[in-house]
Amino acid sequence: MRGGGLGLCGHGLPGRRKRERSAIKNTVPFDCPRADSNIECPGRSIQVPAPVRSLIACLAALLAPVVFAQAPARNDDVLRYRGADRDARLVERARQEGTVVLYTSLAPTESKPLAEAFEKKYGVKVELWRALSDKVVQRVITEARANRHAVDVVETNGPEMEALAQERLLAEVHSPYLADLPADGIPPHRLWYPDRLNFFVVGYNTEKVQRSELPATYEGFLDPRWKGRIAIEATDSEWMAAVVKRWGEAKGMDFFRKLAAMKPDVRKGHVLLAQLVATGEVQVGLTMYNANIESLKKKGAPIDFVPVQPVIARPQGIGVAKEAPHPAAALLFVDFVLSPEGQRLYESMGRVPASTKVKSELNNFPFVMTDPNTILKESQKWEALWNELFLAK
Repeated sequence: MRGGGLGLCGHGLPGRRKRERSAIKNTVPFDCPRADSNIECPGRSIQVPAPVRSLIACLAALLAPVVFAQAPARNDDVLRYRGADRDARLVERARQEGTVVLYTSLAPTESKPLAEAFEKKYGVKVELWRALSDKVVQRVITEARANRHAVDVVETNGPEMEALAQERLLAEVHSPYLADLPADGIPPHRLWYPDRLNFFVVGYNTEKVQRSELPATYEGFLDPRWKGRIAIEATDSEWMAAVVKRWGEAKGMDFFRKLAAMKPDVRKGHVLLAQLVATGEVQVGLTMYNANIESLKKKGAPIDFVPVQPVIARPQGIGVAKEAPHPAAALLFVDFVLSPEGQRLYESMGRVPASTKVKSELNNFPFVMTDPNTILKESQKWEALWNELFLAK
């Protein structure tokens, strides 16, 4: 994702951004599509990078007067219905609507099979628009400001979902599958719901590093023998914040200052970092997404991961747009994604399902769930610390 246009809110000072760019090795293939393309490309991450959260906050501030003036959602009778005939009524009305419009940052290799499975089961067409998560947020906000209600369902990163919820662009729904989700993953306002998890794990090249060599905690990577062998992703201030909160300020910041002194390789994009570990150019990645590793591993690449403690999990979310033009189809799609069937489909594609009803080998260890609301509130603090430690020359 890109942070263009940040001058609107006074963020992204040119001098600092120049220093940050000089610290990052951003090897991107020459045929990589534009930043606004719907095609996922190596070197691009769907996580909100450092400046983008500021852009989200800025856009939200501009939108606030418009949103607050809106009338209550017209779709509550559909979205919150709890009668015994709920499922039958929902399917019937969804088929009458005929279409559900989905905005998502889920990779095309996963969003397309998900849409096709839903269409096959219910005969309701999915109009899929896929982009990086900041583009998803921008489009939803822009359309709302223009009083153009096109989207039915939004599926993207937790912090972005929280930003949309705080601007009252999402609707509370009732689904029988909400009870299957981890209680600490559902925000109090219940305007969006976790549908999958991203784990920050340690990935390694199995031809360069033996599993037995890897330490059980991140502190073990401060050993001088790891210098020149480890890498981090350039935008992972969220991971640092979660680790510090878990360990406490004194212990946590002491660790990150020592890690910075190790001068880890810094790469832009979780997909790129996974590919570099798979090729052996990078031996160990400290802040990798489990799904990227699993995808390459299934293709035979010499890559694996270990759940080094503390394992940080970030919820990815799904929600129904407050002014969804196809409310029944929207809720039916959310039902499908959160159902065991939809969650097993996620698991088959290497994603970690959020449902407690679907077991995955990837969630058989303790982990700490991040709070998207806290991430939004404290983002500038942690981004500044991260940039100072790892990106500034």
